[in-house]
Amino acid sequence: MRMSKTVLITGGSRGIGAAAAMLFAQEGYQMAVNYCANRLRAVEIATRIRSLGQDAEVFCADVSDRIQVEAMVNAVERRFGSIDVLVNNAGIAQQKLFNDISPAEWERMLAVNLTGMFHTCQCVLPQMIRRHSGKIINISSVWGITGASCEVHYSASKAAVIGLTKALAKEVGPSHITVNCVAPGVISTEMNAALDQETLSALQEETPLERIGSPEDAAHAIVFLASEKADFITGQVISPNGGFVI
Repeated sequence: MRMSKTVLITGGSRGIGAAAAMLFAQEGYQMAVNYCANRLRAVEIATRIRSLGQDAEVFCADVSDRIQVEAMVNAVERRFGSIDVLVNNAGIAQQKLFNDISPAEWERMLAVNLTGMFHTCQCVLPQMIRRHSGKIINISSVWGITGASCEVHYSASKAAVIGLTKALAKEVGPSHITVNCVAPGVISTEMNAALDQETLSALQEETPLERIGSPEDAAHAIVFLASEKADFITGQVISPNGGFVI
């Protein structure tokens, strides 16, 4: 009998994904940590999880590549038996004037941030549907709710994640699978490291709680949505943003 539930986190080697992996481990989950480029960071996370007494393994895949995603999901299922929770966290960002965005940059943004979720959900859902059980948590952004100047392609991809979440929740609800979305505000991650101090200070001033969020602030919402406490929550968008958007 399987004693621990298995979580697959895409982009689990850093930022919100890494924070969520550690919180899941503390809650007794076993972890499949996906990475695309930085194997060393992913291995470090898996090692830390094992030090907590939980099983963990790393799996390489570019979520925009369907063949790689299929291979990853098959490998995770062979290793752990099944996937109880899917956290679609892998994503990229870019600040650029709309008229300067190249077609290739537009397509890459959508391929990773949106199509990657399409791939992972389609590959993981069949075994969830067979078991009539599963949790999917998709990571969007506050910019997917409000839009951000100089981030049109990023905002568009993250808004689409919200639409995907709501529609998929309706479709797979009869199979007792929940699908929810976490749309973080400004979080202190490598993705936001390119922002200068003046910009970060302005964003902090615009936040009623007067601070930039930590990866753990978003990760707590993810772990909650995966828990039994959230069994009657589906198709929802939770935005840990310190009041930046109300």
